Amino acid sequence: MGMGLTLERGKRRPALRRGIANAATALLFGLVALVASLAPANAWWNDEWSLRKKITVDVSASGANVTDPIGGVPVLVRLHVGNFRFSSAKDDGSDLRFVAGDDKTPLKHHIEKFDSLLGEGLVWVAVPNIAPGARTDIWLYYGNKKALATSDPKGTYDPDTLTVYHFNERGTPAIDSSVWANNAQSVGQPADGSLIGTGLRLDGRAPVTVPASPSLASPDGAALTWSAWIKPAALQPNAALFSRRDGANALVVGVDNGSPFVEVTNAGSVQRSSAGAPVAAGSWHHVAVVAGNGQVTLYLDGVSYAALSASLPALNTVGLIGGDSSTSSASPIAPATAPSAATPSVPPDAPAADGGAAPAATPDAAATPAPVAAAMAGFVGDIDELQISKVARPAGLIKVMAIGQGPDQAKLMAFSVDEETASWLSGYFAVILKSVTLDGWVVIGILLIMAAVSWVVMFDRASYLSKQARANAQFMKGFREIAADLTMLDRGDADDISTLGGRLTEADAKMMRSSSLYRIYHIGAAEIRHRFSNSQRAPVLSAVSIAAIRAALDSGVVKEMQRLNRLMVVLTIAISGGPFLGLLGTVVGVMITFAAIAASGDVNVNAIAPGIAAALVATVAGLGVAIPALFGYNYLISRIKDLTNDIQVFVDEFVTKMAEFYSADRPDPIEHRIAAE
Repeated sequence: MGMGLTLERGKRRPALRRGIANAATALLFGLVALVASLAPANAWWNDEWSLRKKITVDVSASGANVTDPIGGVPVLVRLHVGNFRFSSAKDDGSDLRFVAGDDKTPLKHHIEKFDSLLGEGLVWVAVPNIAPGARTDIWLYYGNKKALATSDPKGTYDPDTLTVYHFNERGTPAIDSSVWANNAQSVGQPADGSLIGTGLRLDGRAPVTVPASPSLASPDGAALTWSAWIKPAALQPNAALFSRRDGANALVVGVDNGSPFVEVTNAGSVQRSSAGAPVAAGSWHHVAVVAGNGQVTLYLDGVSYAALSASLPALNTVGLIGGDSSTSSASPIAPATAPSAATPSVPPDAPAADGGAAPAATPDAAATPAPVAAAMAGFVGDIDELQISKVARPAGLIKVMAIGQGPDQAKLMAFSVDEETASWLSGYFAVILKSVTLDGWVVIGILLIMAAVSWVVMFDRASYLSKQARANAQFMKGFREIAADLTMLDRGDADDISTLGGRLTEADAKMMRSSSLYRIYHIGAAEIRHRFSNSQRAPVLSAVSIAAIRAALDSGVVKEMQRLNRLMVVLTIAISGGPFLGLLGTVVGVMITFAAIAASGDVNVNAIAPGIAAALVATVAGLGVAIPALFGYNYLISRIKDLTNDIQVFVDEFVTKMAEFYSADRPDPIEHRIAAE
């Protein structure tokens, strides 16, 4: 029976070792995958920059949902304390660098505003191409105190862009950020806290003059794109946002009782777009006009609002922002013949004195030119980010501008967490750990203590079981050499073991003393010696005595089982309690995160993500305690089971030999020796 169990146990051990090796290999690959996931995914554009973050321009269905062609566009990157670490960048933002998604190609950019004290930055980045319905990634690098400024307003916009006014100047005319240097000719009143930094405040009486430069000269039928952000102070009738009049030709963009309009005058023939749904006073809206191929389209907040079948006339005069005049005062063009006093110039739709329609004037058509339209009222409100281009921009680009520059920018642009060059521990994982709250650290600290204790227990138990296995094997080697007297290995003291007449070395005997089998054997030998200490004849044990000795051996087995399983409860606590403690820390962390969001009112993903990720660290820590403890527990239990089987087999073998050696039919060894002599 003992041999059969021993052989079966010997067959199981290689399979057990293979299972442990496979588990260890799987754990190793899991750790490698974890390190790889925490490490930066791409090679760095330049190692001199210590920080970077990915910015995704998303025009897919899950983002801004732009399906029309877009092309290249300067996008506005808004930086704030929720998505940018101002303390790690230079105070003026001169270390900011933008790189294309390939992490190789630098992109032109310029800074409109960068205030590290207030935690606010406005940066325009030239993205060369945005494919419709797709995601485009760019990289923002910063964290290089030795970097020089590379802000390039002229390089941010393409040559087709004629004028770009950010209106962030104070006490000076607006500066053109395009390559054409079409700076304004008059000073406007700044509007603090505008939609994009500082804007321009218009009172309806003092418009800002756009120069009549050669680059802004517009031939007949030319293409044009005009855009700006507006915030009407009130719903005015017939208010001009932008006007450019050249004799009997004109282009006017305005608002009539809240309804944006575009008006084209060609040789005195006036065409105005139809009125749509009005905008509310005191709210920001993006207005754009695109002219080309005999069509003039008016966009409101990136969506087509109205259209005209018309071509732009030739315009070579100045333009006015927030005002209008019958002819541009900076470049007056007198009519060929002044109207006579008898036949005054009256607009065709002017009401008569009696309330009816006034009769149309009937001057000599050959002698009188087309009438000049009366000046409109000036726009009262704020205006920001005015751009003029000499091409018809695609509809997709207009929509990207309206979404990307406005309050709904989160639909278009997403920011990842910061990555650092130092190591994977200072990348995503470092950002997450910095967001862990105090309650999370308390839970993580408890879990770290549990992990340390469980590892100590696993090491202690593994060492003890290995020592027991070697000692038991050495003891069984000596025990099987016993031929007649079962007590010959024991000298009456548990710490004094026989060397079988020199057949065992002292080192082997010392090892055998720590064997659990020897301790059980010592109990049995002591019981036998106690019963026959004064007998001169061969001892004979009755069935009752053998049963009593077997009971004593079983008590020893119980004690050895307790020794083998000592501290194993620590591992069961770590396995079952670790995940629950981690879950507790996660739930509390999530509660605190949402409470902080409710208190601050900031509900963007950049405010939520770090807190949630930090809360999940507690769960990760709980699993980090439980998983190694689970593997170690299963391995140790299998070793304990093997040693327990060895003990049971030994007890059966000892009782069997005891019955064989001390039965009544066994000859007296003393008489046998005398007969032999």
